[in-house]
Amino acid sequence: MGLSDIKDRIAKAEAEAGRAAGSVELIAVSKIQPLQRVEAVLDEGHRVFGENRVQEAQGKWPAFKERYDGVSLHLLGPLQTNKARVAMELFDAIHSVDRPKLAHALARLAQELGHCPELFLQVNTGEEEQKAGVMPADADAFIKECRDLDLSIRGLMCIPPVDETPSLHFSLLAKIAERNGITGLSMGMSGDFEQAIAFGATHVRVGSAIFGERVYD
Repeated sequence: MGLSDIKDRIAKAEAEAGRAAGSVELIAVSKIQPLQRVEAVLDEGHRVFGENRVQEAQGKWPAFKERYDGVSLHLLGPLQTNKARVAMELFDAIHSVDRPKLAHALARLAQELGHCPELFLQVNTGEEEQKAGVMPADADAFIKECRDLDLSIRGLMCIPPVDETPSLHFSLLAKIAERNGITGLSMGMSGDFEQAIAFGATHVRVGSAIFGERVYD
């Protein structure tokens, strides 16, 4: 596949959904990818990347940011409260705000630091016990709680169950966002991002289709 192919497919999906060209942001998921692969995508001109772990991003991105202007780094994986400060300073967006304790920590740090990354609230649309995210029935209250903390909510994020039709989950997330006046939807990955775009995704998260299969130690 590759970066240009994915961008072409996104453009086609935007057009088929009647969406404006360029309305969907591609997050290249670079977790556990060799540095040379990430560098190759940077050299192609792409600047929006996603990481799952704060510690891995700390070891990878400061040097890249010094060499490449305009990098936007998104945290996609779970965030421990004790790493919230580091995440606030390293990432431009956090897609995994999933519980009140974390929201309160981010709000406190935002006041202290005078800035805050874009925030996406993670909704556990499949109500899976092993997965992070607020339950759909609790999403409205959690959105209100975050807003009461003066947190600006950029969007909602979901990761559909692997054995269920993703469009059902994309539709559910879009409905929760719409009734709460939220415009950002972080949904869709390598295998289903075209479906996500049809349901209004503003951010899609694509890794292996751009970089190749991940290399694990």
